[in-house]
Amino acid sequence: MKYDELCVAAIRSLCLDITNNAKSGHPGMALSSAPILYALYTRHLISDPSHPNWINRDRFILSAGHCSALLYSILHLSGFNVSKDDLKAFRKLGSKTPGHPEYGKTSGVDNTSGPLGQGLSQAVGVALAESILAHSYPEGSKLFNHYTYCLVGDGCLEEGISEESISFAGKNKLNKLIVLYDRNNVTLDGPLSSSSSADQIARFQANNWDTIHVTDGNNVEAISQAIELAKASQEKPTLIVVDTVIGYGTPKQGTSKVHGAPVGLEDAEIAKKFYGYDYAPFEIPDEVYMVFRSTFAARGEKLYNRYLDTFKEYKEKYPEEANYLIEVSENDVSQLINLDTDSCPAEQKEATRISSGHILNIFAKKIKNLVGGSADVASSTKAHIEGEEDYSPTNKAGRNIRFGIREFAMAGIQNGILLHKGLRTFASTFLVFSDYLKPAIRMAAMSHLPAIFVFTHDSIALGEDGETHQPIEHLAMLRSIPNCNTIRPCDARETYAAWKLALEETSKPTCIILTRQGVQQVPNTTYSGVKTGGYIVSKEREKLDFTLIASGSEVNLALDAQKLLLADGIDTRVVSMPSLNAFDNLNKDEQEEVLGNDASKRIFVEMLSSYGLYKYASHTFALDTYGDSGKGEEVVEHFGFTPSNLAKRVEDILKEDSNND
Repeated sequence: MKYDELCVAAIRSLCLDITNNAKSGHPGMALSSAPILYALYTRHLISDPSHPNWINRDRFILSAGHCSALLYSILHLSGFNVSKDDLKAFRKLGSKTPGHPEYGKTSGVDNTSGPLGQGLSQAVGVALAESILAHSYPEGSKLFNHYTYCLVGDGCLEEGISEESISFAGKNKLNKLIVLYDRNNVTLDGPLSSSSSADQIARFQANNWDTIHVTDGNNVEAISQAIELAKASQEKPTLIVVDTVIGYGTPKQGTSKVHGAPVGLEDAEIAKKFYGYDYAPFEIPDEVYMVFRSTFAARGEKLYNRYLDTFKEYKEKYPEEANYLIEVSENDVSQLINLDTDSCPAEQKEATRISSGHILNIFAKKIKNLVGGSADVASSTKAHIEGEEDYSPTNKAGRNIRFGIREFAMAGIQNGILLHKGLRTFASTFLVFSDYLKPAIRMAAMSHLPAIFVFTHDSIALGEDGETHQPIEHLAMLRSIPNCNTIRPCDARETYAAWKLALEETSKPTCIILTRQGVQQVPNTTYSGVKTGGYIVSKEREKLDFTLIASGSEVNLALDAQKLLLADGIDTRVVSMPSLNAFDNLNKDEQEEVLGNDASKRIFVEMLSSYGLYKYASHTFALDTYGDSGKGEEVVEHFGFTPSNLAKRVEDILKEDSNND
């Protein structure tokens, strides 16, 4: 193309101006990757800046989020709602150009990224969503036929999540996933060789990927031809390795010194002279805008309008399917789940993981776009849609996803599916393994994605697997995540309510925490109570002497202790508090109406860490050590979680208070 050299120089110069103006940022990869994104956006990527949320657009997932100055530059030139003033506000408080891209804040940004490697798992999820949707509707490939592109750097591929992600993608032959790898062989602390000797091409090939190698990272035509070749793949995802020079054109090029700090005005001028770019800071010649308008913008507008015609024809032929797609296209399925959870069927005693499996399958019949799976433990977590097949390269309409023993990637992939939109999801493993995927839960919360995480085997009561598998601090950790609702139901009704609330949600993830062991059904549990977060399930007889607060299986423990205390003349109230996150939304008066107005007359009961519980009660009956191996009921008794011990603890507190009066 006639103006390639000018356009790439303009992009690189703009990245220098942005980071220098902010006195902050990462210019190195922005300069080395400029030809890659220029080739992608002007020659291949399909999107329409006037309709940035068009569901069949190609997705660009930036995994190396520190390269944000480059992405913002490209979005500005491409016609998205990113102005020159926005570029000048890079990394400033309240701007739409934050230090790392944030989904929902900037037009044209398809994912939140920054923590290296997570973008790659999100890209796998986006590609998986496109594949499932294309095969879940009659003639679905007319509606869903886009590519997913992902830009990674050396650091992304060192992170462990990258291996989980690429092995999943290769196994499932996600052939419309194209990963562009800027191989500049430099990380923040120095040469890549100081920390890695991996042969990435061999690695990806071993994971069933096609690979293409572009030896000159400044050769726009070669990069474009590689992308064209990757798009033609029918069997495998493709890695395009592009050899580049970090900080290209600056005096510090090829070194870590240009990775994460602005180069300064003097070095920027040297670089611009090297590029042959004689324009003032933030000045961009009209020819550059013209190139993006005549390629990217014109292509996107044309294909978006063509898609509208295609969808109109599709709706005439398949009105029911088209209307359903419209209904769920923004991940909102609340209108599909009008179910009375308060009258749910349940055995007298049932593990909440079993109850969860029942309600999942009830909802799955109503929500045809609900998909998900587990990290190879579906038989234990019961997170499996009965009567539905597994997703595979030969059955891309399968609703059960075998994520394999890849917890972190599982969560990142779920985020990617939800970023794509059109599907609702769940992912499951044991609570103790939430450690492996917590960063992706945080990313879901930050990105306002309604991800559902089903965590089972929620306490020492799981038994013989011992302290390595018995969670202690994990529930407190999940509860601490902003914009995330963690629900630990005490019986089948609360479990059904938890699922309903999770599926009604559209802007935050939900963690559902479930038992391995059977629990008695509590007579007064309700959906509205779970939605409130905490509520009375057994009132005091006459005068409130003490409040027992509990979640999960410990509600039964509290109820049994309540009977013992009443026999000793102590009148107590039992509060089920399945969601601390929701309860915190109540005002003080509403909270005290549930808990009583004296925190010193309350105790919080959980067979997990006491961390965070003192916010609700002056006393806890919790576990701040690791567990032990043995039969579940024996382990529980060994650590003192019995009705008689709880009752004695309350009596001792009251006696001590009486003595102090």
